[in-house]
Amino acid sequence: MKITQILESTRPIKSAIRNAYIDFSKMTLSLVAVVTDVIRDGKPVIGYGFNSNGRYGQGNLMRERFIPRVMDADAPSFVNDAGTNLDPHKLWSCMMTNEKPGGHGERSVAVGTIDMAVWDAVAKIENKPLHQLLADRYGNGVANPRVFVYAAGGYYHPGKGLDGLRGEMQSYLDRGYSVVKMKIGGAPLKDDIERIEAVLKMLKPGQQLAVDANGRFDLKTAIEYGRAMTQYPLFWYEEAGDPLDFELQARLGESYAGPLATGENLFSMQDARNLIRHGGMRKDRDWLQFDCALSYGLVEYLRTLDMLKEYGWSPSRCVPHGGHQMSLAIAAGLGLGGNESYPDLFQPYGGFPDGVRVENGYVTLPSLPGIGFEGKADLIAEMHALAR
Repeated sequence: MKITQILESTRPIKSAIRNAYIDFSKMTLSLVAVVTDVIRDGKPVIGYGFNSNGRYGQGNLMRERFIPRVMDADAPSFVNDAGTNLDPHKLWSCMMTNEKPGGHGERSVAVGTIDMAVWDAVAKIENKPLHQLLADRYGNGVANPRVFVYAAGGYYHPGKGLDGLRGEMQSYLDRGYSVVKMKIGGAPLKDDIERIEAVLKMLKPGQQLAVDANGRFDLKTAIEYGRAMTQYPLFWYEEAGDPLDFELQARLGESYAGPLATGENLFSMQDARNLIRHGGMRKDRDWLQFDCALSYGLVEYLRTLDMLKEYGWSPSRCVPHGGHQMSLAIAAGLGLGGNESYPDLFQPYGGFPDGVRVENGYVTLPSLPGIGFEGKADLIAEMHALAR
């Protein structure tokens, strides 16, 4: 049993939208295929993966270091002890050979994308949905395919006023979401408050609004926004400051009583641990948004979950960034609190398998082998164009 090819293609996911920090006019992602010599129905089993939005495709790093390390290694060294499947942990260790600790950045995206494709292949070889495989190996054996999702949107867009924002948010509510999210920090505070109030006035009982500053604020501005928003029943106040400014996060938590969320731009277990140690996060109300596709993949995410358990955190406080099916599978298999969703953005990579609908803020994952990409026709067409 071996990997015969690892292929990468850098694809555009550009858009006219912007958040408080970046625009998406030149955004890309890496699409990866891990081809194995396991044959099913006359075809090789292939695992697919791609990185989340907000970080660019990392094809050069993959081709320069990580793919050659796997392809040049002794193939039997990647097989599990039973000889029945590939071992993602062994493959991950091979990719990280001669990599110094720290400085995660783009390297974590390259490894995380390949790791996603490896897990897709492993679950397909076992002929199980990834969420069930994870429940069997690392959970209690019982997966819960019903997962909470929220609609991420509310980006700044040329010519988009309050009516445009209200129309966008109403479209998410009409599609069954109970929590919607909008951007802040890309306009003056007064204007952002007007935008927040415009959305809050639309919401019915049981519906909530989250806001996201994308790490834009210094401490003074973060606290000013917090004071202005404390009157509103927000689902959370997300990523107020730089993700590595743990003192800012801690001091914001001292002045803002509502739920805070952060973590999508922390790319290792060690960074996540520093947030827990020094960021003042409150396990009774705050949310953690670590994204496996950006942070060395599921192998590292499992280490992060183990660390959180040591510090008394429930996995139900984790709601990953990214809006991809990999995190949905982790949520269903390991009891996370839910997942982000991009109903209209970054297609065909975002979203759910065809026929899956949001009902009262939840989706139910179908029982498809692997991550389930084959259930989304427009996405699997892109993947098959790379390898099939």
